[in-house]
Amino acid sequence: MLRWAWTQLTSMKTALFLLLLLAVAAVPGSLFPQRPANPAIVTQYLKDHADYGPILDKLQMFDVYSSAWFSAVYLLLFISLIGCVVPRAIAHWKSWRSKPPRTPARLSRLPVYGTLVVPAEAGLTASDAAVQAAALLKKRGYRVDLRSAGDLPSVGAEKGYLKELGNLCFHSGLVGVLVSVAVGGLFGYSGQRTLVEGETFVNTLVGYDTFNPGSNFQSGWLAPYSFRLDKFDVRYDRESVKQFGQPLDFTAHVTTKDSPDAPEKQQDVKVNDPLSIGGTNVYLVGNGYAPVVTVRGGDGKIAFQGPVPAIPTDAVYTSTIVIKAPDAKPGQLGFVGFFLPTAEKGANNVAFSADPDPLNAQLNLNSYIGNLGLDKGTPQNVYALDVAKLTQVNGRDKPAGGIVLGAGQSYTLPDGQGSISFDGLKRYVALDVHHNPGQEWALGFALFSLAGLIASLFLTRRRLWVRAGNHEDGRTMVEYGLITRGEDHGGLGAEGKSVRAALAMAWGVPDDGPNEQTKNPQNAIDSTQKDA
Repeated sequence: MLRWAWTQLTSMKTALFLLLLLAVAAVPGSLFPQRPANPAIVTQYLKDHADYGPILDKLQMFDVYSSAWFSAVYLLLFISLIGCVVPRAIAHWKSWRSKPPRTPARLSRLPVYGTLVVPAEAGLTASDAAVQAAALLKKRGYRVDLRSAGDLPSVGAEKGYLKELGNLCFHSGLVGVLVSVAVGGLFGYSGQRTLVEGETFVNTLVGYDTFNPGSNFQSGWLAPYSFRLDKFDVRYDRESVKQFGQPLDFTAHVTTKDSPDAPEKQQDVKVNDPLSIGGTNVYLVGNGYAPVVTVRGGDGKIAFQGPVPAIPTDAVYTSTIVIKAPDAKPGQLGFVGFFLPTAEKGANNVAFSADPDPLNAQLNLNSYIGNLGLDKGTPQNVYALDVAKLTQVNGRDKPAGGIVLGAGQSYTLPDGQGSISFDGLKRYVALDVHHNPGQEWALGFALFSLAGLIASLFLTRRRLWVRAGNHEDGRTMVEYGLITRGEDHGGLGAEGKSVRAALAMAWGVPDDGPNEQTKNPQNAIDSTQKDA
């Protein structure tokens, strides 16, 4: 039973099935939020779906890639490939070192068969013909074995072992890819950071907005590099009519340091052109505007001051913005609204952004007062404000109206509750930091596997025999036959003609070609097997 189970597991059919099953098993990872990536979203999902959410959690649908069932499929595929490759590699090694098969009794039954007659004037004996044929075939890449015993010396030749070697390389490369992916998942990490112009990122755990470590990752492995966002440039199309205002290029100018004592270097980060530093790749994945605001409480003291990233919602950078000032007195202040780079008035006196460049920057805000819920230490989304328990102060439907601020303007909240000013404008970038120690190995094994696949598809394994005999009138009679292992698609006949022409040239025999015949390969193979 164990032998049968092992045979089934290590079959190529099972390996292909497990590969397909692994792809299907990864689908829930795209359908449901994953706890390692964002545990807050998973918690909210469980609250919103209290009926079946706990069932999905028990089935590990929120931890797909570390679940028991996904790991089981992954390990079974790994074992199946190992069990498939190793025995085949051993068998191929033995076959490579062995001699070509013995010469068939009737070469005429092979798919490609031909004869050559060497005149007696050439003075070529059967033994000499076999030796010269062996040397010629060896030059053509065949592995030869000279059989000179008896009255009919012959040569057994074979080539195309790289075809099976390519097949083994293909499967070995798949194993290498699986190992490399596992190494990346165990020891790699990824993180995200929003960086405003003038801010510095230091590669420590507290420097990330979100951080997703591998299963065996240690924080001490973080390289001590840092970089500062000096300026972010966006170039827009200002010439064409149809594409006017569309972004053409994004460039983040940064100053990097490989270590605290290392010299500074000026580098650029572009889309699809990441910054490579400290064994990580830093990708530019987003950008936007960060209005610089100052919020004062009713006591006149500064409760919040600095740039606030606004989240773009369209191509002209109409952006939502949330400002929280938990230190405001007498009550905590919160602001929700939108930022317009180039504000214009539309229908019903509603403002909109007409251009992505900040030609007429404007903040439109509603204000709230109350407990923001930050004092309990519970993590919150900085880009959202829960207004359910807050009291709205400003808004279009309120007596005080909404807050509309241009650059350099300020607004005083009613009833002495504080003020807010729009002091300036900066740009920010959203960065993804990735460290995958198995990434380069995975690429190398993938290319290795591809090369093996190409070799297994386009190379052909062929066997060829040449037999010579001395005629009683002094002539030397030579016959040859070829057979292929697998499909050859017409290449075997061309190889037979090339071999015949090479032999005829070596012996000075006219290559008239009528003595060669090509048969149905499968019928010839069947006949040869019967002879054997």
